Amino acid sequence: MVNWSELLEPIAAWFRSLGLPYPIVHWGHPFMMAIVVFVMGSFVAMAGWRGRVAEDKDLAIKSRSDHRKLAPWLFFFLTAGYTGGVLSLVMQHQPIFKSPHFLTGSIVLLLLLINAVISFSGFAGNKAVLRTIHAYLGSAAISILFLHAFLGFNLGTSF
Repeated sequence: MVNWSELLEPIAAWFRSLGLPYPIVHWGHPFMMAIVVFVMGSFVAMAGWRGRVAEDKDLAIKSRSDHRKLAPWLFFFLTAGYTGGVLSLVMQHQPIFKSPHFLTGSIVLLLLLINAVISFSGFAGNKAVLRTIHAYLGSAAISILFLHAFLGFNLGTSF
């Protein structure tokens, strides 16, 4: 079995050699990801739902456009943050795969990857059932991200 901490240690050692202050190493990931989750994630989710339920056609079109433009960026930042969080734990000599925080982050990325595939498929010919699945999977991912933030705060205060 691969020891990911050992594998990532050279990268973590390089970052440690930069002399970053401990609060940045410890709380940088949570601070930046809180912005991504609570601001960008909430906006992307709300735009997606507004695009589905708005009665004003122009508002619905704008909301769907906003959602379509920003959702890939949200996925990118969440993936980058996931990577940064793992690296932050390695830098702090903490276990990386043993917390509920890691599990919820992994579940969110999987849900959003499934959503991306559904979306890039054109909802398989614009099928309403796939649009509904997409909406609820995205909502589940955002909900899990709120739990993820709580678990991350608990993890951060535990060491």
